[in-house]
Amino acid sequence: MLFDPLQIPDEAWSDAAVHDALRRRDIGAMFRRIARLTGASQTRIGAAVGLEQGYVSRVMAGRKVTSIEVLERVAEGCRMPNKARMLLGLAPHDHSCRMDMASPVEQRQSETPAHRSWRHDARTAVQLWEGDVNRRDMVRQMTFSAAGYTLPALRWFTACHEQAVEQPGRRAVGQPDIDTIREVTETYRRLDNQYGGGHARTAVARFLHHEVTPLLTDGRYDPKTGRRLLTAVAELTQLAGWQAYDMAEHGIAQRYLIHALDLARAADDAGLGAEILAAMSHQATYLGHHSTGVDLAHAARQTAQRAGLPVLMAEALVMEAHAHATAADERACATALHKAEQTLDLADRSNAPHWLGYFDEAYLSAKFGHCFAALGKPVPAERFATRSLRMDDRYVRGKAFNLALLATVQVQRGEPERACAIGAEALTLTTQLRSARATRYLRDLQDQLGPHRRRPTVRHFITRADATLGNRR
Repeated sequence: MLFDPLQIPDEAWSDAAVHDALRRRDIGAMFRRIARLTGASQTRIGAAVGLEQGYVSRVMAGRKVTSIEVLERVAEGCRMPNKARMLLGLAPHDHSCRMDMASPVEQRQSETPAHRSWRHDARTAVQLWEGDVNRRDMVRQMTFSAAGYTLPALRWFTACHEQAVEQPGRRAVGQPDIDTIREVTETYRRLDNQYGGGHARTAVARFLHHEVTPLLTDGRYDPKTGRRLLTAVAELTQLAGWQAYDMAEHGIAQRYLIHALDLARAADDAGLGAEILAAMSHQATYLGHHSTGVDLAHAARQTAQRAGLPVLMAEALVMEAHAHATAADERACATALHKAEQTLDLADRSNAPHWLGYFDEAYLSAKFGHCFAALGKPVPAERFATRSLRMDDRYVRGKAFNLALLATVQVQRGEPERACAIGAEALTLTTQLRSARATRYLRDLQDQLGPHRRRPTVRHFITRADATLGNRR
């Protein structure tokens, strides 16, 4: 099946053709040889290494792979032994690194989704934080792949949740350490909502690298404390991914969200896992990967149901509806929206997690508005976009989004002057933000106003937006 781990026989790495391909960094030749040895299709290979089938096809047809990030992704997905990694020009996996957290048995088990050690998940997260802080060139090379979410989602549903998260380290870890991580997360989440993802993205990465890493690598904790620690770290890691997503750093955002999901799985926190899967759906839909957005939303809803959190189920249904809307599937969108309303009406918000506080009537109205706007239905879109502005003023970025949505709907309704007036409000708020998404929504509004630029009001707004937002890249 597509989601089963790709089984490459050990002897394949001793195959002369594979050796030659690795030495030449000819990934296409390696893929072709593996396909012959295993019978795997391009889609199957792509799912294993986190690459789209179309990209795999181009590579197998002769396209060169030069990105270290893609080479690492291929090596990880194929579970290359160190000798093969070195032939490819990659560093061997250092199993004796300062994070000496896994026994040889656990390291072998970590290779398959069903037996992945929590120590492996913690170690790879630490490596991401270090790379983000110290090797910015590596981070810039990371690219988003919708297929890259396949295996993490598979791990979420198939991997063992009954691991004892304990460690006999040198430094005692207690509730004050966990509370500190939670307080930092709340502070940076508030700043993220108020000023955008770019405001504190670097600070969050540094905190993870400098403050959280020692707790994971050198900490001493019992299973109960260990699970609470991983949950707190997963929350902060998710926030780092959300900040990167907001800044259009989609490859690094994807990596952070994947690691957050793995840590939540290791902590056996189904509620947080559902929230992270919903965030993955959000990103996939935003980037135009509608089917992936739907699949991840389904996974989020199933997980929220398992966690007994109807509010989170409603959020997942809204994510699903938005993905259907962007794919122009009106019937599926309407069904998901109806289920979301029904679920939310019956939900008891008193047991909702603290990090779900943003999911209120204004947020729900905004998502409804986006759905109807995507389906080209400006009348209901305007109604919901207007409701979305009855929101908490602390969510400055959210208000900028909702104003841009309402302005876009006005263009659809044939009211370009009104769109410019509302767009001007969104532009004023966006100047206070470091958010690539807020900028993109205004750029999209400019594009939609293009046919009306003979009108002085429209021309003035477009000129002002260009002056404020800078030249397009």
